[in-house]
Amino acid sequence: MTYPVAHSLALLLALATPAAAQEPYPVKPVHIIVSYGPGGAIDVVTRIIAEPMAKLLGQPVVVENKPGAGSTIAAELVARTAPDGYSLLVTGTAHAVMRELYPQATVDGARDFAPISHLGNMPFVLALHPSLPATNFAGFIGYVKANPGKIDVGSAGPGSSSDLGVLLFAKMAGIDVVRVPYHSTPEAMNGLVAGEIGFMLDSQNVLAPQVRSGALRGLAVSLLVRSRQLPELSTLDELGLAGFEASSWQVMLAPARTPPTIIAKLTEAVAAALADPGVQQRYDALGCQLPSKIGPAALTEFLARETAKWAPLAKESGGGG
Repeated sequence: MTYPVAHSLALLLALATPAAAQEPYPVKPVHIIVSYGPGGAIDVVTRIIAEPMAKLLGQPVVVENKPGAGSTIAAELVARTAPDGYSLLVTGTAHAVMRELYPQATVDGARDFAPISHLGNMPFVLALHPSLPATNFAGFIGYVKANPGKIDVGSAGPGSSSDLGVLLFAKMAGIDVVRVPYHSTPEAMNGLVAGEIGFMLDSQNVLAPQVRSGALRGLAVSLLVRSRQLPELSTLDELGLAGFEASSWQVMLAPARTPPTIIAKLTEAVAAALADPGVQQRYDALGCQLPSKIGPAALTEFLARETAKWAPLAKESGGGG
């Protein structure tokens, strides 16, 4: 599939190359620290782009998972490393609201990091355990309202994109649910399939296969357009939650004070990866969307918008204990 973003990627490559050529970087493997566990959208997207990035950089790109504490474990680890381009962070929504979630954290999501690029967006699926007596969205909302504070919903933990999406969903739908934290989206999905929890609103790459197999009951998707993977499911906007939009997004950051020439080289590598037809095919197969804009400036603007959107809900999420 051809994406309109390819033209902008080519332009960014042309702009980034001269600056990057001035810096003899890299001369050893580059490590990408992922702020959540294996198998979730953030981890999967990172691993998809790591190989093509390595080809352009001429060095291995090693992906390591450091989950925990609302993404602050990974963030603190990367922020404390030398700003030399050899330790990078790929993270999600919790990073944009770190101050609201964990005011006691030793790092600041904006001050202590240099933006590289937005990498992608993964839609959410609203999926239920089949034991819940609801076969459509209206029936589900009615059932939860009839059982306030009794229906469990799983997520990758306080402040994760799925947890914040559930808070927004509950507020807009007028329901009272019990949020159950897991260490990762796949772990929460296993809990849902096992009947430990009642439902999830989480990443399509993890939940769609379970919906297609019949292990879970899919009710809706979370963006303003329908999913190519589950086209039969309406959007929450269509179902009456006007304007509802939430997803797992993925961004790449470096420690603050990383030299601009290194940032340019890394941006060039990300651009090349996202323009690669094989990467685009893998994104499409997962239902992951390419970012509309890439690069440091676009990422700075994106993070500012996301912080403004999610900060009020993050204060309610209970992540700062």
